[in-house]
Amino acid sequence: KLATMGKRKTSTGNNNDLPFTLEFRVLFCLLLFALALEFSLLFYHEIDDIGTAPSTQNRFDAMELSPQQAIPVESNKGNPHLDPLPPYLPPFAPIPNDDALISDVLAGKPTVTGIMALLNRFLDELHAVNIAFKNKKPLVTEKEVVDIAFKNKKPLVTEKEVVDAFLDLAKKHLVEFDAVYRGGPIFDVREDDSIFMSLAAYREHLLAATLRQAFSHAANPDRIFIGAVVQNCFGIESTCRTGVQVVGKDSNGRPITKVSDAPPDVNGIDEFCNDQDYSKYCESGQVRALYVNETESVGPAAARYLASKLWGGETYFVQSDSHLEFAQNWDALYTKEVQLAKNYPKAILSAYPPGFGGTKGEDTHGAKLCACEFSKTDVEHHIIRINSAGNYDKIPPNPKQTPFMAAGFFFARAEFLVDVPFDPLLPWCFMGEEIALSMRSWTSGWRIYAPRHNLIAHQYRPGRMGLPKFWETVGRTYNRPGPGFNTKLQKIVIKRIKHLVGYPSASKEQVDSEGDGAVLDDIEYYGLGNEETYTAYLEYAGIDVEKESCKLQQWCMQGLYD
Repeated sequence: KLATMGKRKTSTGNNNDLPFTLEFRVLFCLLLFALALEFSLLFYHEIDDIGTAPSTQNRFDAMELSPQQAIPVESNKGNPHLDPLPPYLPPFAPIPNDDALISDVLAGKPTVTGIMALLNRFLDELHAVNIAFKNKKPLVTEKEVVDIAFKNKKPLVTEKEVVDAFLDLAKKHLVEFDAVYRGGPIFDVREDDSIFMSLAAYREHLLAATLRQAFSHAANPDRIFIGAVVQNCFGIESTCRTGVQVVGKDSNGRPITKVSDAPPDVNGIDEFCNDQDYSKYCESGQVRALYVNETESVGPAAARYLASKLWGGETYFVQSDSHLEFAQNWDALYTKEVQLAKNYPKAILSAYPPGFGGTKGEDTHGAKLCACEFSKTDVEHHIIRINSAGNYDKIPPNPKQTPFMAAGFFFARAEFLVDVPFDPLLPWCFMGEEIALSMRSWTSGWRIYAPRHNLIAHQYRPGRMGLPKFWETVGRTYNRPGPGFNTKLQKIVIKRIKHLVGYPSASKEQVDSEGDGAVLDDIEYYGLGNEETYTAYLEYAGIDVEKESCKLQQWCMQGLYD
């Protein structure tokens, strides 16, 4: 019958076969439609399984890294916002379906992976801007700046160009993201005594060792979660460089220094996650890593903002440096300590830890952050610096208040992130974040406590160690070798902190008149709290901004405030 239906009309004009021809055509069309429908269904399920392909315009492609499949992690169906879990290796692994995940985050349906995709999008665009700056401008030394800018009339990247470009991107991606969740936690806080550690790691050779100790010395390692911002030189776009190394002394006894070529930085996440004793913590999603190319390393305050966004609902939030040693059961001891504070749950433990080689544990006497001073150097722009001033003499039954907190270590409940959200508009700032955190926390109703015991130790790093510094990276990124260009960038941005602290030289009118008004944008969302007044904090801490003086508070030294 199909053969008859398929006969074509002959040239004689005989129409006897016409009905069969129409029927054939109808059935043939139906057959094609069925095949097309089947193909569409199969294609749809394939796409649904693998997700939408990520954009190729990212740092992963720009750096010409060999495409690798992201290491899979276990599903976390019990916590939908942690599913899918983000890849931790290799660096810059594409996140499948990133556009949809980002859209969900901005629509109030967050996942940790979606937030990482959003942060990657910001870093991708910042990387593109930095590469454009670098390719457009001539390589110079600090001594050549004046000649190039004024004598030869050649183009030179200015600090204002760089600041404006960063602020524009941060407002576009990060401030917009923060606005969606302002006034509440991004995720519900779990009441399971879990601890999230925010680690900003700049070219860090001790990151893996820090992670091993954090887990091996924890009483409950299954409750430890890591959010690491790994800022490395990956050796793709340019040759890596050491820090300023001291290689000898001249005839006058002054140090002779040099900067040398170096191999790509060791990836501490790779070391840790490929250690058979610790790999299970990575595979279970307890380690979240955001990779930042060295060119986008713009200081600790900016990196800590990024790390804070890797929090996934854990009970406690810890911010620390990434070169630490830990006392045994540090997690349980800090949890107990913060709960003993009289202002708990709005209590913060914070101190400058002792250096490597010092004692740690319950038989030690913790340090107190009771002092401050106004820096007198132009490099630090006269910002307030926080200092330790003695230790506990006798161990009291509960921790005592201090007026200041350290950016390199504090421990608090995660609600801190709601009341004192990290500011995304503080790039290039090395000084100033501590006084800003102290003032913002206290005026938001939180109280800062000195832990009674030293449960961690910190590697303090004098310049003679020759380790890389982020301001050296900044100079190379913008073809302005040396620390001077970062100092100029910081001079503009630090007006944001000075305005918050109340420096007369950083009033809104003054900052606007200097053409830097953009640095104060959105400060109302990242400023002082509404629980206590600005004046009350200055009196509490012994600060006179007008005279640029700090008074050592005896109540802090004597431990008078619970």
